[in-house]
Amino acid sequence: MSTQRQVALLRGVNVGRAKRIAMADLRKVLGDLGFSGVRTLLNSGNAVFDCPGGDAARSAERIEEALVLKLGVGARVTVLDAQQLAEVVAANPLLEQAVDPSRLLVAVLSNPADRVKLEPLAHQPWQPEAFALGQWAAYIWCVDGVLASRAAAAMGNLLGDAVTTRNWSTVTKLHALAMEA
Repeated sequence: MSTQRQVALLRGVNVGRAKRIAMADLRKVLGDLGFSGVRTLLNSGNAVFDCPGGDAARSAERIEEALVLKLGVGARVTVLDAQQLAEVVAANPLLEQAVDPSRLLVAVLSNPADRVKLEPLAHQPWQPEAFALGQWAAYIWCVDGVLASRAAAAMGNLLGDAVTTRNWSTVTKLHALAMEA
């Protein structure tokens, strides 16, 4: 059976006091699920691993279950394969205007079919912010910061926990990890 490199994004982990998970515990949970080569990035629920079989949606379900059963933490998990993450990076249309990578958000969709719900946002005037859609993610330039972003708030209102965001710096680091041999 072939393996596939995957990237797991845990929503809301280690933000504030809720949903605290040590990355060593996350690596152990993923290893116990049969994933190999598990590496985590930062302390916010980002993991890269190799998965036998390669069904990203099934990996997400298994990780969500294991987090509750093994660590007592309920968190929405989104999994992309390495190629999908590469497409997210390559498709970012906001790089020219987004001069601060910490204010450029990538909102990864748990279900790509939810993209349709976000299409109206892509046609609204957000200046000085910007909002764009790709196949697997939305891109939001939060010029005045994430908490002040009208576009980010509108997206959150539409999708709730069906989307998880990472800033551009984190996404590019995850991409580099996912591309390592």
